[in-house]
Amino acid sequence: MPASYAYLGPEGTFTEVALRTLPEAATRELIPYVSVQSALDAVRAGEAEAAFVPIENSVEGGITTTLDELVAGEPLMIYREVLLSITFALLVRPGTELTDIKTVSAHPAAQPQVRNWLRTNLPDAVWESAASNADAARLVQEGRYDAAFAGEFAAARYGLEALETEIHDAENAQTRFVLVGRPARPAAPTGADKTSVVLWQRDDHPGGLRDLLGEFASRGINLMLLQSRPTGAGIGNYCFCIDAEGHISDRRMAEALMGLKRICLQARFLGSYPRADITPGEARPTLPGTSDGEFMAAADWVARCQDGRF
Repeated sequence: MPASYAYLGPEGTFTEVALRTLPEAATRELIPYVSVQSALDAVRAGEAEAAFVPIENSVEGGITTTLDELVAGEPLMIYREVLLSITFALLVRPGTELTDIKTVSAHPAAQPQVRNWLRTNLPDAVWESAASNADAARLVQEGRYDAAFAGEFAAARYGLEALETEIHDAENAQTRFVLVGRPARPAAPTGADKTSVVLWQRDDHPGGLRDLLGEFASRGINLMLLQSRPTGAGIGNYCFCIDAEGHISDRRMAEALMGLKRICLQARFLGSYPRADITPGEARPTLPGTSDGEFMAAADWVARCQDGRF
């Protein structure tokens, strides 16, 4: 397998900045790809060891392009996550004034994060989506658009100037990125982990979603992300992307996943991996009756009852 990481490019994206915070990135060749799909396909094709892509932001939630790519196609698995605080700069060609800007560009996920600023400062500007924020900067450099919302660090890379900086509608906005590879054994639990799955219901019936969530709730497992995505099989047909606190090696998580596998048409495990937002010492304590020791004690009691030793 090539010692390389694919990432959403071109050079100068927030994805690249987040990727370079991983210590192992210093020992890999970092290869930009034009889209999330092409970066993940590079892993599926064996052209890259792993791909690093955005999956969620604190303003709009899950990034549907990434979620849909993980839902469909050859299975992949998440191994790491990184959180990056996001603030935008308005990048323009030298000499451009605010009154000159008629078109602006950025990745679609950026629009909800700058919508109010854009309405106030450039109400008549036409929004044009780009494959990434850095790609928008490249298109401004080429003269396709007048301005791009991107990281200020991308200005020098594309010969642009930051006309405005610190642009964000929401304070403390963050984007979550994940390192995705081919399926293998998950890393050992740290005590502050997250498990990601995709679930398909057998049929559409009253209480169907409640049944899925009940497998987590009855075992004291907190959910961190719940997002429905269309399956493509027709209106009203959805699967559910879920992030839950805990590791697959935890007894409560393993039992929840077994329960979901029994009642779902299909279940896809996307990985158990360390959380980026807390340390093990900050993890939520387990609810009474949901620790590994209590699950083991309950299993032992059932075994003794079966043997007539109760």
